[in-house]
Amino acid sequence: MTTALYLPEENIDMIAATSVLQQQAADIRTRSINWASYMQSQMISQEDYQVISSLDKSRASFLAQNSTQVVKTMLNLVSHLSKDSTIQYILVLLDDLLQEDRSRVDLFHETSGKMKQCVWGPFLNLLNRQDGFIVNMSSRILAKFACWGHETMPKSDLNFYLQFLKDQLASNSTAYLQEMAQLAKRAQTIIVHSHGQHGKDHHGNQYSPNMVQLQQRHDLANESYREVRTSSAFDQQQDGKCVIPNNEYIQSVARCLQMMLRVDEYRFAFVSVDGISTLIRILSTRVNFQVQYQLIFCLWVLTFNPLLAAKMNKFSVIPILADILSDCAKEKVTRIILAVFRNLIEKPEDSSVAKDHCIAMVQCKVLKQLSILEQRRFDDEDITADVEYLSEKLQNSVQDLSSFDEYATEVRSGRLEWSPVHKSAKFWRENAQRLNEKNYELLRILVHLLETSKDAIILSVACFDIGEYVRHYPRGKHVLEQLGGKQIVMQHLGHEDPNVRYEALLAVQKLMVHNWEYLGKQLEKENENQKQGAAPIAGKA
Repeated sequence: MTTALYLPEENIDMIAATSVLQQQAADIRTRSINWASYMQSQMISQEDYQVISSLDKSRASFLAQNSTQVVKTMLNLVSHLSKDSTIQYILVLLDDLLQEDRSRVDLFHETSGKMKQCVWGPFLNLLNRQDGFIVNMSSRILAKFACWGHETMPKSDLNFYLQFLKDQLASNSTAYLQEMAQLAKRAQTIIVHSHGQHGKDHHGNQYSPNMVQLQQRHDLANESYREVRTSSAFDQQQDGKCVIPNNEYIQSVARCLQMMLRVDEYRFAFVSVDGISTLIRILSTRVNFQVQYQLIFCLWVLTFNPLLAAKMNKFSVIPILADILSDCAKEKVTRIILAVFRNLIEKPEDSSVAKDHCIAMVQCKVLKQLSILEQRRFDDEDITADVEYLSEKLQNSVQDLSSFDEYATEVRSGRLEWSPVHKSAKFWRENAQRLNEKNYELLRILVHLLETSKDAIILSVACFDIGEYVRHYPRGKHVLEQLGGKQIVMQHLGHEDPNVRYEALLAVQKLMVHNWEYLGKQLEKENENQKQGAAPIAGKA
């Protein structure tokens, strides 16, 4: 099994990333399961009863002497029992066994092979259960089986598992954001209510609360917010049991993915299920810094593969991470973003790709952030080294940057702004035809931005650029019509933003003027041909 041996061995914030799961696991360990009743009702065999009872009493010594039988029993119990509380207990016991000694993963693989039983199947089936703890603990065990042993997960099971992790990330992040929005709204309601509330004195007269009373109510509102947050996450009760919302498991799901993507064989499988797009989509929302760190860690380990590092910015990784870098206050998030940026320059085998990545970083204002970071002192030497490396590379790329390179990078980033090249008549005279390169790549992006963007500046700049392209390239109008761009530009004549309307109107005028100029030239050409054709006839007469 080929693993990412060049990656540092670390716990990857194991405690923080799985705190909810660990809190539940700690409670589950204290349970006492009546295994005798299972044996008496013939739900487990005499042999399995003796093994599981012995494990409850003296785990280490019994396991050392009866390792094969322990593996067999654990797989039997997971496969054949169904009660949630019992399955939870077995999963915690099994996870503890693996956590104590990673070599036991190979023991499970070898024993299940001898039994001609699939070690993956029972745990993959548990991913379909309704109980959140069972689902996420099974996922955690699967990740350990897949990453800590010499046997890799079969391709069909791997695709299913990675699709599961991707879907869990997407649904959990959506639930998390919805909960945060609801809590913020409820807290705001409490504060507004407390600020606007008036009362009556003991005589029944109206009075307004003084500043001290307002501050007391504001503090009470904040306390109520914290209570709402705590109760929503941990204190929901159903049938006397603590029910934890699925979105609280997002860090545990991300932890599993961090483990999986450390193995090179699993990286392309993750890309094939559109995993990178999911990571970027979640990172573009306001998730907490711990989830940010974990998901960016996933991007980081992906970039150790040169092929993936070369393709990474097709998913807009650089713009998203640049935004997070400009806002983040946590040192570990800064560190992992810088590490991703460094890999995007170092790892691609094609130097032109590395250059494109440098230009993209410059376009996304990373140099400005690096200059800010240079003024700070960090305990972590890696941060200082990465800042120096990136600053040098980006400064060099700026010196070699042509105006068209700068323009192309800006368009590919999708973040158009009124940079100097747009308003340069010289630029458009020299470069308008270059928008036809690579099957009209840049022109297609401009049309796509007009169709999808909600940003008024982006729409204004895109309209202007299309107008300049048509004005300076003779066949521009025809090409634009073929791409469906003319109709989209005209739709923005009714845009709510006056600047967008103005630029759209100018672009349409350039389209029309170009058309009349073309017709005028055609008429002049036809007149000249007619005059030339008429001359010989007159001579003969």
